[in-house]
Amino acid sequence: MKNNNAGTTRRQHLLGAVATGAALAAGLTVRAPARAQARPAAAAAAPARKLVLGQSVPLTGAAEEIGVAFAAGAKLYVDAWNARPANAALPIELRQLDDGYDARRAGENARRLIAEGADLLFGFVGADAALAGAEAARASGAVLFAPFAAPDSLREQATVFHVRPSLADEAFRMVRHCLTLGQNRIAVVADDDTLGRAGLAAVNQAIAELKHQPLAATAFVPVNSTRVDPAVAAAINKGQPQAIIVAGLFRSTASVIRAMRASGYGGSFLNFSAVGIDPLFVAVGKDINGVVVSQVVPSPRRVAVPVVREYLAALEETDQTASYESLEGFIAAKALAEAARRAGRGADRAALQRAMAGMTDYDVGGFRINLRAGVRDPSRPIDLVTVTADGRVIR
Repeated sequence: MKNNNAGTTRRQHLLGAVATGAALAAGLTVRAPARAQARPAAAAAAPARKLVLGQSVPLTGAAEEIGVAFAAGAKLYVDAWNARPANAALPIELRQLDDGYDARRAGENARRLIAEGADLLFGFVGADAALAGAEAARASGAVLFAPFAAPDSLREQATVFHVRPSLADEAFRMVRHCLTLGQNRIAVVADDDTLGRAGLAAVNQAIAELKHQPLAATAFVPVNSTRVDPAVAAAINKGQPQAIIVAGLFRSTASVIRAMRASGYGGSFLNFSAVGIDPLFVAVGKDINGVVVSQVVPSPRRVAVPVVREYLAALEETDQTASYESLEGFIAAKALAEAARRAGRGADRAALQRAMAGMTDYDVGGFRINLRAGVRDPSRPIDLVTVTADGRVIR
């Protein structure tokens, strides 16, 4: 599916998202809009107990473009939920704190949010932040719901529920795509952090599952680096790869692409969805032509999908523009609201966890998710999209 205005849209989205992030970074609380009382206060019924979600997310720092979009999409759904009179008995409150893509701050935020009354943790962004959030949730008897780019090791933890497919699922899709095209020599360049190492492990798992030859080359680059050492490019080129899978955030990924192109590499690049397709386009420029990015939610412009139509309708009331990361936040919040509805008004943490555990094939609106998926769940759709030099996205 093509998006002819993708370049302009992406830049507008990032500018708008950063402005939104500036407001959220102060740790503001997103609450249900105030409602006029229908009867005198003395006769009013007891107010409904709110379900409080605690989110630590990078609203500044290395991954702010991704974090702001994901957080804004989640807030968009929570606001829409609270605005419906039918949901007045089950209001949701979303508390968002900035962690600057720092795992230590994410852990501190997680403990603070739980101590201040959060019923569960939601939407932590990044592998290390997800690990910190999962540990805080486990220690307090809460759950971590819908982490973004969590390592696959968390799929073995009973108190973590995932909306997105695993890194292993994405890696399998990318490796199989390469082999289908006859690209048998594959290399991996990864950020030197938990996400990068988890991505490399996922690719190696896919290669073993497909009974393919070992990687032609591997290399690590500093997280968020703006320049790749020429020695790294030389080491990768020595393996003569036909395709390079990059496991990292957009800034270091852009540096890898530019460095490899400058070294004469003419093969393919493929990326995990965690890279952030919108900021990657801005960071790489025309060198993005032909770059493939895995996507774990539908295109935010695919109006034939009901949940996308619902998302776009909600966007019309805001100054946001559509993005994959924002749509994922919207879908995550919608799945959480459905779990709360199934658990019932006034449900405790155990009831919420039981409701989530039963959502193994939930139709969020023309798109099905499994909150209890293991490391490999081949039934879940993963798109590989190609970005052109002018920013069009082709499925």
